[in-house]
Amino acid sequence: MSVGLAVDGRVATLTIDRPAKRNAMSFEMWSALPGLLGSVAADDDVRALVIRGTDHFSAGADISEFTTLRADPDGARRYGAAVHAGERAIATLPKPTIAAVRGVCVGGGCEIALACDIRVAASDARFGITPAKLGIVYSATSTKRLVEAVGPAWAQQILFTADIIDAATALRIGLVNELCADPVARATELANTMATRSRVSVRGAKTIIARITAGHFDEDESVHALYEDSVKSDDYAEGVRAFLEKRPPRF
Repeated sequence: MSVGLAVDGRVATLTIDRPAKRNAMSFEMWSALPGLLGSVAADDDVRALVIRGTDHFSAGADISEFTTLRADPDGARRYGAAVHAGERAIATLPKPTIAAVRGVCVGGGCEIALACDIRVAASDARFGITPAKLGIVYSATSTKRLVEAVGPAWAQQILFTADIIDAATALRIGLVNELCADPVARATELANTMATRSRVSVRGAKTIIARITAGHFDEDESVHALYEDSVKSDDYAEGVRAFLEKRPPRF
């Protein structure tokens, strides 16, 4: 299948492991993502997820499949549905997700990275979204994530030119959060930090940020329920107690 999941303490790591094809995603690999992400969501001991590749992050979809699995409109819809389901499983995971990017992060690989909450990259990372080289219209949900990350002007340049951009440019335009020598180590460090924080706070923040990016700015009953649940939570009691006792909280 070439997509593997491992858990170390409170951090899960999903590895795209198909180095012979620069970790290009096959239909089978896209189809496996919802189940793998579902297991992360269901494991209450796991607090955060790192997504990484091997030598490269991912060269995107496996184009060699397009002449068979994506050869007609029905096949294209079926293939697109698998990609969308995989991307959505990452984006809607109710736990922090961090992409650790080195090498090539193109097409569907960039789609996976953009579905994560945070992206850290090595200085050799290269990014691109290249449907304009294939005669494909990039999906609306993934385009939205790109626009949210870099703004409409850069989203247009990336999609219209299909050019590959370097890591320094990706940092400057907001496509990645940080550049570092070892993105896997940095992503794991961030994940472990998040794992020590209040799950009530992190989950609430992720929910509210998702609402804002979806255009919902009002504080309706569901938002007030988040506030109320936090005040009733064991995390709130522990956080206040730890502050008064001048010690780190144990969530």
